[in-house]
Amino acid sequence: MKKILFCSFVACLPSLLFAQSKFAQLDQELPTPNGYRTAGGAPGSDYYQQKADYKIAISIDDKTQVLSGEETITYTNNSPDKLEYLWLQLDQNIYSLDSDSKLIEVEKMEDFKSIGDVKKKLFHYDGGFKVESITTTSGQKMSYAINKTMMRINLDKALMPKGSISFKIKWWYNINDRMAVGGRSGYEYFEKDDNYLYTIAQFFPRMCVYDDVEGWQNKQFLGKGEFTLPFGDYEVSITVPSDHIIRATGVLQNPNNVLTAEQKKRFEQAKTADSPVMIVTQAEAEQKEKNKEKGTKTWTFKATNVRDFAFASSRKFIWDAMNVKVGANNIMAMSYYPKEGNPLWERYSTKLVAHTIKTYSKYTIDYTYPVAISVHSKWIGMEYPMICFNGGRPEEDGTYSEDTKYGMWGVIIHEVGHNFFPMIINSDERQWSWMDEGLNTFVQYLTEQEWERGYPSRRGPAHMIADYMRGDKKYISPIMTNSESIFQFGNNAYGKPATALNILRETIMGRELFDYAFKMYCERWKFKHPTPADFFRTMEDASAVDLDWFWRGWFYGSDNVDISMDNVKWFQMNTMNPEVEKAIKKEQYENRDKGISEIRDVDAIKQTVNEADPSIDDFYAKRDVFLVDALDKKEYEEFMNKLSPEDKKLLNSNKQFYELSFTNKGGLVMPLIIEVTFVDNTTQVFRIPAEIWRMYEEKVSKVLILDKEAKSFRLDPFLETADTDLNNNSWPANVEPTRYELFQQKKMNENPMQRQKRVEEIKN
Repeated sequence: MKKILFCSFVACLPSLLFAQSKFAQLDQELPTPNGYRTAGGAPGSDYYQQKADYKIAISIDDKTQVLSGEETITYTNNSPDKLEYLWLQLDQNIYSLDSDSKLIEVEKMEDFKSIGDVKKKLFHYDGGFKVESITTTSGQKMSYAINKTMMRINLDKALMPKGSISFKIKWWYNINDRMAVGGRSGYEYFEKDDNYLYTIAQFFPRMCVYDDVEGWQNKQFLGKGEFTLPFGDYEVSITVPSDHIIRATGVLQNPNNVLTAEQKKRFEQAKTADSPVMIVTQAEAEQKEKNKEKGTKTWTFKATNVRDFAFASSRKFIWDAMNVKVGANNIMAMSYYPKEGNPLWERYSTKLVAHTIKTYSKYTIDYTYPVAISVHSKWIGMEYPMICFNGGRPEEDGTYSEDTKYGMWGVIIHEVGHNFFPMIINSDERQWSWMDEGLNTFVQYLTEQEWERGYPSRRGPAHMIADYMRGDKKYISPIMTNSESIFQFGNNAYGKPATALNILRETIMGRELFDYAFKMYCERWKFKHPTPADFFRTMEDASAVDLDWFWRGWFYGSDNVDISMDNVKWFQMNTMNPEVEKAIKKEQYENRDKGISEIRDVDAIKQTVNEADPSIDDFYAKRDVFLVDALDKKEYEEFMNKLSPEDKKLLNSNKQFYELSFTNKGGLVMPLIIEVTFVDNTTQVFRIPAEIWRMYEEKVSKVLILDKEAKSFRLDPFLETADTDLNNNSWPANVEPTRYELFQQKKMNENPMQRQKRVEEIKN
């Protein structure tokens, strides 16, 4: 730091500039407010949404893995528009032989490195819907057309506002083997005991959303953009082998027909239990695996005001449950899992469900559904109303790695959390994945931290997104990109928006303002269809914080945060006291940096001319410029007599002035968080809002007036802005160390639990 003296303050007014693009308001990007959606981000007085009610009867053939079904849909048109046709989703058609999702994959020969790669490419599975008939409730055929994953029903007579229509669909399809085909839904076959575990969703033709934003939301399903659905009431009957245990969206309607007396007794106990109660034990499930019953049973479930329906079925299921109290609601937290999930699942799953429901309710809205269910299936993590399918499987010997444990914890919290986003706060997943995945991942992070102190969350903290944001911009999409067009889906739809919200909460808005605004958004849009504009506007409207610059930078752009601290200049106030100031100047002169010539001339020049001839030196040569004379003292006394007591105090306060210069190298403006370390090793933190960049987007400077002498300065000391280069954040420069791996670490063949078993064997 260069220490510079100055004798007076100089005010410098910058030339007036118009607001730069980074701080331009989002008016042009956001839709114009109207009667449906207000400028404050709330549903308007004319807001409407459609209703789709379903009565469904399905069966699963456990020998052929075929699902057959019939449904009656009652669709109510609450819009002000007349509808000449209806659109339904046929998501299972993604597994049709001519599916676009297969045709549009970008491939290279280098992708085919083994016989397995070739076999996977040549593997044919016809899993699309086989629609057998569509009729009116009186049995008359209806005209329809199937366009890949969408189906249009042509109405003989337009459906008028406030009108409703009922119709029937009959269909079947081949359930997909998730181990071979993948997918969000399907079955897993357990060869050792010759049993199946079904996790079934997207199994029926479902109504598309019709709203004031998109009209019909009938974008094709290509695999990434998930499901946008209207709310409605469901009654679903499911016929499966008689020894299967089923759990589904909603409440079981016929427990007397499908549960044993002992199971019903245990279930009643679970309704008041504050820890999991075993309803089907592992021993009981294993017995059913070995002794398969013949015949079938039909389970019936009802669900009110939900946007979808899913279920799981298997004779392998262990089942436990407990009560969770949220506000005035008693909720049954339940888990279903095969023995292959233990000991992890019996120990943790239902407790994680309960914790997630309580924590999300604190940060969003009270959970109002009667049940929350976690089902174990290998690999998959997928969500539906009241039920989700989650991975996290131990080794066959019952041991597991920490990665497996934390992976299981994280996926259960995440998928159960999806009950809030988008099952209740029902955003358009087909268009904006981040509105459910990003918001959910953010609250997942909060929930993980309340589960275990120091929980190693994968997403949320700002510094964890830095690697992604510093990457090649060719492969980084703005968050506000259609779900099917995103590079690096996990980082874009999950990680970056979750990080952005965490930064808003911790750094931009503060927890109190953020939490209030976030809950307001959730309350406004529960059981409704919000858009990005509704979220952006509500967060500003409820907090009085102008966030347009933040949405523009983080959600509409792909710039990264890289703010460098370029220079620090040190100033001290001139006390005007000649004894003080001349002593300082003398010290500076004596300690000045000497040039090489001056240093060498001390010995090289034995005697100068003026040293040999004293007559050479005149007044100036003999004058002591650091001497305090009588006139200096008189002038200082006269100066001090003119000052007020306040001015005298300030003049002698020994304030230290530091001018810090910054460059915005990454392009994404952010606040300046500056930590000062003083010579006595104490610290002080200054937080300067991002608006410091509003007139000058590339370079800014700031003067800090300190009471003590500073030793060093550090930018973003708490890693809260996602700065992608920490090596330019310190003054004096402080290079951040990185580890250079000379040798690739070998993958362990055993997890730490297995290793400990061998340790115990040696001891014994």
